[in-house]
Amino acid sequence: MTVNSTTIVKEFTNPLKEPIDDDINLFDFLDRRARRDPDGSMVEHKDATAGGNGWASFSAAEFRDLVVELGRGLIGLGVEKGDSVSIVSHTRWEWAALDMAIMAVGALTVPVYETNSDAQVKWIFNDSQVTVAFAEDDGQRDKIESVHADVPTLRNVFVIEAGGLDALKAYGRDVSEERFWDRKREAHGDDLATIVYTSGSTGTPKGVELTHRNLAFLCLSAMQYMPRACAWPDRRLLLFLPLSHVFARFMEMLSFCGTLTLGLSSNMKTIVKDFESFGPTLLLAVPRVFEKVYNAASQRAGSGLAGKMFLRAADVARAWSRTEQSGERPGWRQRLAHGFYERVVYRKIRTIFGPNADFAITGGAPMDANLSHFFNGIGMPLLEGYGMTETCGPVCVSLPENNRIGTIGMPMSGITAGIADDGELCVRGPLVCHGYHNHPEVTAEQIVDGWLHTGDLGDISADGFISITGRKKDLIITAGGKNVSPGLLEAAVMTSPVVNQCLVIGDRKPFVAALVTIDQADANAWLESQGAQPEADLAALAANPIIHAEVERAVNAANDGVSRAESIRKFEILPDEFTQDNGMLTASLKTRRKQIVEHYRELIDTVIYVPKKK
Repeated sequence: MTVNSTTIVKEFTNPLKEPIDDDINLFDFLDRRARRDPDGSMVEHKDATAGGNGWASFSAAEFRDLVVELGRGLIGLGVEKGDSVSIVSHTRWEWAALDMAIMAVGALTVPVYETNSDAQVKWIFNDSQVTVAFAEDDGQRDKIESVHADVPTLRNVFVIEAGGLDALKAYGRDVSEERFWDRKREAHGDDLATIVYTSGSTGTPKGVELTHRNLAFLCLSAMQYMPRACAWPDRRLLLFLPLSHVFARFMEMLSFCGTLTLGLSSNMKTIVKDFESFGPTLLLAVPRVFEKVYNAASQRAGSGLAGKMFLRAADVARAWSRTEQSGERPGWRQRLAHGFYERVVYRKIRTIFGPNADFAITGGAPMDANLSHFFNGIGMPLLEGYGMTETCGPVCVSLPENNRIGTIGMPMSGITAGIADDGELCVRGPLVCHGYHNHPEVTAEQIVDGWLHTGDLGDISADGFISITGRKKDLIITAGGKNVSPGLLEAAVMTSPVVNQCLVIGDRKPFVAALVTIDQADANAWLESQGAQPEADLAALAANPIIHAEVERAVNAANDGVSRAESIRKFEILPDEFTQDNGMLTASLKTRRKQIVEHYRELIDTVIYVPKKK
């Protein structure tokens, strides 16, 4: 078997437990939920009338009927099958309602991150030929209006916070419900549902075309593969990831498909209180969130007796997890120590995630194994998963009952994973996207004979567990010819309570080095927990010898997991940050390696890699 002259040397398929009917309109998931459990809570959101602390609820039937109203409005507005309709907003219930209405009538949802610039909005709107746009507030409306004249297809702009949904409903007053259902029936499996633009860590964002079948298959696959997450009774999901990201969109649709009550929030400042008041059973977050939870717990313990107890408790938790992973039974001393720390430490940490938390899923960046073992050891398994925009979301994820730390789990039901002879992970199945919008040449290059080339390097065990070892484009080849995958090193350094971001460098250089940024709030909290004085700004923190010593400790700990040729020999603490505003982070908070290296080129060439004197 060959793909683009590349042989697939390993392959694993996780078979379906039962056949899947994915030739549907995605609105069918919501309609079936409303028929199955009309009065059950479907969507919950923060209630401003309760001081922002309470949750208002839509039943499944109420939310379905709202979506029908909005769909009638789109028809009345003149939105035709195949038209592109954009949403530019934070995560909120209106986003989910508009999304379902747009897809229900056969139009395409085009998500735009609220952080995108005017120029990016113009590019995406023109590439997808957006006809109608929904802006969250006046600020987003002004952004759209600033480029409106340069987007010839754009007819209408509605503002969600200025009664935009009510205005849309008004357009549908003369549109019958039967007309809505006719339009719904006209759009099904092989029709496009959405164009999702990649966040562009390596160049101009490209629009990924996803069909109703792509997304429906993945939702139904997840129901078979992990029923504990989405098909058991009384499941609850607090979604605070941006709905512009494909994974959050997938979870929105999975909620309608399964038994999840979907809580929507975008305020990260209140997330711990939201966990407590909403009570999710399933947690979704990038590794950085769990790093911050661990660091906060460590800082609260301080450096005295309580601090020593926390460090000992953490060691016991990691040892417990490693024993469990090895298949051995903990000895009596280990059981005694673990039981003690369960009462005085672990239980308190788990309360951060709310009263009903069952397990957590993380992805989007490499997860440090020590951190995974810690959370697994305290009774809050972190299940690592993997997916892409091109696969509608997750390809694979570990299971609570079969969590092999250091892997990203097995392919979900009905999905095939393969490893090419150059080590690249490839994926095949009905979840693979239709293609790249207006880029047939990229589609032909990336998807060959049904195999999607992911760009990630990995391996598959005989029983189907997948490991990611790095990214082809990020692979560093030192001057000595050593191949280094930076992701795991970066993840290890970022477990430090003071580090914000870490970028490992060294391509065609004599050794591996790192650029490190500091989290000002966390670093100052850590300094105070150590009995030291906080600093006024990032520049002072970068020059602080205590901070330098802590970063050096983290770098040395990261180096323990690799060979000397792969280890970080030198690092520089930067007096600034990688942000979306300065172009060094994508909208999904991934580092833009090329931009960062170019920005710090002088520092890299004259300080880190000092030229040899002749």
